[in-house]
Amino acid sequence: MSGEGAKIPTAYVPAGGDRFRRQREIQFTRSVTDIKVSTLDTLGGLAVVEITYFYKGGPPRHLHHEQDEWFYAVEGEYVIEVGEERYELGPGDSVLAPRKVAHVWAHVGEGTGRLIAALQPAGEIEAFFDELAALGSSPEREVLQRAFSSHGMELIGPPLSIV
Repeated sequence: MSGEGAKIPTAYVPAGGDRFRRQREIQFTRSVTDIKVSTLDTLGGLAVVEITYFYKGGPPRHLHHEQDEWFYAVEGEYVIEVGEERYELGPGDSVLAPRKVAHVWAHVGEGTGRLIAALQPAGEIEAFFDELAALGSSPEREVLQRAFSSHGMELIGPPLSIV
């Protein structure tokens, strides 16, 4: 590599921290999303987030039109459905949700759960998380649908049912 072209900045993010030193509390999923690798760091090629769950639950079933999403369980237990397949993830397990394939997940274990999600290409995922953080604890379905569709995603169904 010649070293020419745009310089990609390096960024240290401490444990429990966010790339921009702020957390996005997503009230309706009862989670906190921290950006670890920003779209700005990778010229839009990749975003990596850490999602911390303090309660059981997760987002509604959805798909990304232009992004692959990879999940890695750091702490806690999760159920993740990708298409018709259902996976039970514990620490160290991972699964890929390819673009255009509906997926949904839920933290199902006791205590805190931490999940890493990497999205490629990054798209507008950071703006999406900022928008979700502004929605409050019980957004109307139409508002949620608009948030998803305005960032290249489609809301397909409800969150996973937690027993």
